Amino acid sequence: MQKGFDYIGVGIVFYCHDGNGNVVLAKRNSNCKDEHGNWDIGGGGVEFGEDLIEALKREIKEEYGTVVLDFEFLGYRDVHRIHNGKKTHWIALDFKVLVDKNKVKNAEPHKFDEVKWFKHNEFPSPIHSQFPVFLKNYKDKLN
Repeated sequence: MQKGFDYIGVGIVFYCHDGNGNVVLAKRNSNCKDEHGNWDIGGGGVEFGEDLIEALKREIKEEYGTVVLDFEFLGYRDVHRIHNGKKTHWIALDFKVLVDKNKVKNAEPHKFDEVKWFKHNEFPSPIHSQFPVFLKNYKDKLN
């Protein structure tokens, strides 16, 4: 059985910023499950038995090679999508996370072609299909 396809998956999504109006995004490559070439804020699945905050810290360390300095829980999204013609369903737990800009790197070059900083609201194209929904939901909390 596959998480998100055969049963509802639980994932964490993180909007990592430096406290000075900059946000880090990763450009997904062909080793990601979908949306190749799109820029994304970051996220991953919560493992069975894992604490949500530990999952948040683990995923940021795995993707960006750095630690969480501070975080704020923004809310959740009920995410329904189609992937390769099959319906998917995830509950996304969304976070705003402060990280040290100088310590962020591409810790998963097998999944990301680039990791780069952008000014808030000056994002590259193309972006992940769920990113506009994230921005709309939390626009008042991201500045």
